[in-house]
Order: sequence, then structure tokens, then C-alpha cells
Amino acid sequence: MHQLFTPALFAASIAAVPAIADESAAWFESRNVLTQQTGEGIYKAVCASCHMPDGQGATGAASYPALADNPTLEYPEYAVMLTLHGQAAMPPLRGVLDDEQIAEVVNYIRTSFGNDYPDDPATPEMVSQTR
Repeated sequence: MHQLFTPALFAASIAAVPAIADESAAWFESRNVLTQQTGEGIYKAVCASCHMPDGQGATGAASYPALADNPTLEYPEYAVMLTLHGQAAMPPLRGVLDDEQIAEVVNYIRTSFGNDYPDDPATPEMVSQTR
């Protein structure tokens, strides 16, 4: 009987996995990947696929918390830190977004989806200090 999945094929598939992971890591480490400059544009390009277009979050392969009506967004430092360094299923975006882009997207989510935290906005300087 002919085997479709041989030990050699298995070994080759294992060897190919790091290359895929490396390509993904390279995408996140490049500052030239994302060109959107507005908070809304950045959210739609990067965040909405997990946190959903309406900020309601999702559960599936991982749990993505709702950003809508989220009291933890009252403090911009918290959102800046999570955006820069990631947490759980959220990847760190410090290599993808510059300081201004992070401030823009943080301010967007703090004033959208039922959040009303326009005071004490995130600034590029705040992001730089948190990096």
C-alpha cells in the first residue's frame, strides 16, 4: 500500500514551520508595513479583525476583549502599554506602528464604540516614554 504521509514528508513539514513563523514575525517587525495615519484607519487595518469593526470583541481561537464601553480605556497609559507590548493573543505592535500611529489609534478607541475619554489624550511623547 502506498503511504501518502511518509516520515520524510513529516520531517520536511516540521522543517518548513520556522520559515512561516519567521515571515510572520518579519511582517510585524517592519515599520513600513502600515501606512495608515489616522486612528480609524489604523484600527480598521490592524485591530478590527480581532476586536471586530464595532469594537465588541470576539471569542474563537482566542479571546479578544471588547473595546466598546471599556472602562479600562479611561487611562491612555494602559492602552498605550498594551498596544506597544501586547498581551495574551494580542501581538506587540511596537515594531509595526510608530509613536504617532499608536497615539492616534489609542485616542480613536478611547473616543469610539461608546467610550467617552477625550480628556488626557495619548501623545507620541507618552508612547515614546513607554517604549
